[in-house]
Amino acid sequence: MPDIGSLELLVAVVRTGSISAAARETGVTQQSASTRLRAVERQLGLSLFHRAPTGTRPTLEGEVVASWADDVLAAVGRFRTATRTLRGESTARLTIAASQTVSARLLPGWLVALRRRQVDAGRTPTAVQLLSGNSAEAEALVREGRADLAVIESSEVPADLGSSTVDRDELVLVVAPEHPWGRSGPVAFEAVAAEPLVAREEGSGTRRAWEDEVRRRLGRRAAEPSVVLPTSAAVRSAVANGLGAAVMSRWEAADDIRLGRLRAVRTSGEPVLRPITALWRGGDRDLPTAGRELIEVAVQSARQHAERRGPSAR
Repeated sequence: MPDIGSLELLVAVVRTGSISAAARETGVTQQSASTRLRAVERQLGLSLFHRAPTGTRPTLEGEVVASWADDVLAAVGRFRTATRTLRGESTARLTIAASQTVSARLLPGWLVALRRRQVDAGRTPTAVQLLSGNSAEAEALVREGRADLAVIESSEVPADLGSSTVDRDELVLVVAPEHPWGRSGPVAFEAVAAEPLVAREEGSGTRRAWEDEVRRRLGRRAAEPSVVLPTSAAVRSAVANGLGAAVMSRWEAADDIRLGRLRAVRTSGEPVLRPITALWRGGDRDLPTAGRELIEVAVQSARQHAERRGPSAR
């Protein structure tokens, strides 16, 4: 099996579209990065990348392997956090259950800001254990007492748990560059609702938010998905390779849109927005101190992001 460093490099190349950028990010030379990637391909017996002067694009196998590598790296992160906790490197502990979009795109920045805030105040940083799944799974982990805090991106917020909205996310329609919708003007919302899309599994906050919005606007169910996949990375890969269209988080699709692997298509009507919500057992008094601090950091981060984008983002 490839070593952890090689998996981190592989994922970085898929995300950035560049071996040189991935090499800088992971702290190795470009020559070393190229050598390690070819070694991974030999180990796995797979061709993972199309290499060209304009950049490095993953093959279908490369997209799939990178999504699996993401899962491995997430488990490694949890292992490292857990072993630090066992060594007693921190007295404050917080277990967070987060949906895939939150754990991949938002939570890392929040945790960095939380640690900086605690260090600047002369306090020992909180040891955080992350449990990642879809929104329904994250909610269940809080209910079962296995997580202190959950952060979900579902349009449906449970009434029996404490909750606080920390941000909001826009769902966008994405297609491969050669898809007919990518060459036309805005697509009618009704047409997208009637189209069998590439989608996440039931329990995913993204899927639930889209289906709730269709019912709200049209008074009927969205079409059944053409393909159901377990991760956002798999959805992006399927769409980029022409399997169909998808509705997904703008945060999740941002890198692929920037690199030209996906195209965001406007739909008629107002944008589809969903809340990013923190959940915990009990009322406000039952929220752990570290959890309250994390929520404050998340809200501040959302406010700063909105200010950078201007009044239209608020």
